[in-house]
Amino acid sequence: MGDNQRHILVMGVTGVGKTTVAVRLADAIGGSFVEADDYHPKANIEAMSNGVPLNDAMRWPWLDMVCAAAADTSPGPVIIACSALKRRYRDLMRRRLGPLDIIHLVGPRELIRDRMLARQGHYMPVSLIDSQFTDLEPPHAPEEDVIEIAIAGTLDDIVEQALAYCRRPEEPAVTQQKSTEPISNQRRKP
Repeated sequence: MGDNQRHILVMGVTGVGKTTVAVRLADAIGGSFVEADDYHPKANIEAMSNGVPLNDAMRWPWLDMVCAAAADTSPGPVIIACSALKRRYRDLMRRRLGPLDIIHLVGPRELIRDRMLARQGHYMPVSLIDSQFTDLEPPHAPEEDVIEIAIAGTLDDIVEQALAYCRRPEEPAVTQQKSTEPISNQRRKP
């Protein structure tokens, strides 16, 4: 990955439409797409399928793989669909990937629940919504370069807002020193 690679994180709790928005955004700006769910180890998927929320110890190796995949993606913007619920997860992504533009998809619990009930073939049960909201540490400017987009609108409206954010004049995004060291070797605060 080049040091000028742009990384755009589409984040939020389960069921907000991260994948759908990120794919549409990648298509619109000619970027690559990384689906964080594709990098969950089998144990994580089994835990979630059984209604067991992930803890930090389960998420760190997964995030390490997501960052590696994003870093190894070909030149051009990389759009990552990932819950990245906690600030320390996003901090890790910035350390590994450099500046990170964040699109935080938000919506009322009832709407998200209804969306989850309607989707098919996903391992994440509706019963884990509460744990997602409990873990969520919403990103806030100026500490993080972020736009919050409500999911109550149409998909086209959501994508248009995301596009406008991505096409805004370049401002220095918040970054931390990059690290290529595996997460398991980095010191973390409890």
